[in-house]
Amino acid sequence: MTLKKWCAILATSAATMTSAIAQSDFPPSASAKQEAPRLVEVMSMAQLEHLKLWYAGKAKNWDLAAYELRQLTNSLAEAAIYYPAIPVSNVTTMKEPLLSIADAIAAGDERKFVASMRVLTEGCNACHSSMGRGFIAIAVPTSGQPPANQIFQPLKDRGSNR
Repeated sequence: MTLKKWCAILATSAATMTSAIAQSDFPPSASAKQEAPRLVEVMSMAQLEHLKLWYAGKAKNWDLAAYELRQLTNSLAEAAIYYPAIPVSNVTTMKEPLLSIADAIAAGDERKFVASMRVLTEGCNACHSSMGRGFIAIAVPTSGQPPANQIFQPLKDRGSNR
């Protein structure tokens, strides 16, 4: 499924679920969480997904990169759904870089992946600046060392001792 279709399904599902819940005669249980996650939680997850997406793409683990891209897209969609004060233009400007990354992943094109990640990262920082949060700056990782608790090489490239 293409990222475009996936984003459309996500947006439609979110709108449908919200409407169905609002119109339902079934009240949520007392133990159900009644609040949206804090924006800092959503954005912290997006930052981690951005980092993992980068390392997966650099390792040419395109399956993991596609997974992390879906997770990142979910996080950005959650931010837009739960926090309507975020300008729509901040969210829609992320569409092209996300689609470009999806195309690079599908093609296994590392050069396009790197360029698209840089554009996405610039978009993240532009959004932060427009919201008065320019002090929160995201960067494409420069270290060759990925987070120590995850293997980023594709499964086929791993040694038999892992």
